[in-house]
Amino acid sequence: MKTTNFKNTKINYTDQGKGTAVVLLHGFLENQSMWKAFVPELVKKHRMITIDLLGHGETECLGYVHTMEDQADMVHHVLHELKIRKAVLIGHSMGGYVALAFAELYPDNVKGIVLQNSTSRADSDERKTNRDRAIVAVKQNYSAFIRMSIANLFSEDNRERLADIIEEVKLEALKTPLQGIVAALEGMKIRKDREVILHFAPYPIQLILGKKDPVLNYEENLEQIIGTQVQLTTFEDGHMSHFENQGELLGVLSGFLKRV
Repeated sequence: MKTTNFKNTKINYTDQGKGTAVVLLHGFLENQSMWKAFVPELVKKHRMITIDLLGHGETECLGYVHTMEDQADMVHHVLHELKIRKAVLIGHSMGGYVALAFAELYPDNVKGIVLQNSTSRADSDERKTNRDRAIVAVKQNYSAFIRMSIANLFSEDNRERLADIIEEVKLEALKTPLQGIVAALEGMKIRKDREVILHFAPYPIQLILGKKDPVLNYEENLEQIIGTQVQLTTFEDGHMSHFENQGELLGVLSGFLKRV
């Protein structure tokens, strides 16, 4: 593990391997440990950087709202410190929102993007309301909120099969401070629509969706790539492809990195 200082905030990250730089960005309530099954394989041919996003894992909170732009600036700071000019960004869920914010702010630093169980679109009014409800719920009962939120990310078919993994993910999520959770929810709620990037980006983009994703409606998310060059991979499961479809996902990511 390495640390750096960004706006008086301690940032935790790892950097290993040689080759094309690949930045792994975890989702909400996660931290860089979500990638532990992937880094040992991908690091054989690539330079792998994992980062704990603001208010998650071992990275401190920057404020009471962590916008996707704040997160992207922090990622840029880490890459600048490592003297990396161009990188492939792989983002799960919220990590995908951060990757797109990074692509908008620093287009010359992007070599490719993978949006895993993520979307380029802004929150609908309904989702914004749900974020507000989540903020109230987590303040009322922190651990109940986390336990329920994590279980709801897996497709119903997998909740029994992956019970041990779900428990492990919950324990990691419980390390996330209340301020980090609220700041992320506030930041996701106000994020911009960045669908235009999918249409005009000069680098390859891969979208990975789960058919039974309880959080992101599969059919709605297909609409954003109509008329684009974005490559789509569909899994039959939920929002947590890195656990529900681990082997296949590794294959997709390896294939994408070869093309880039």
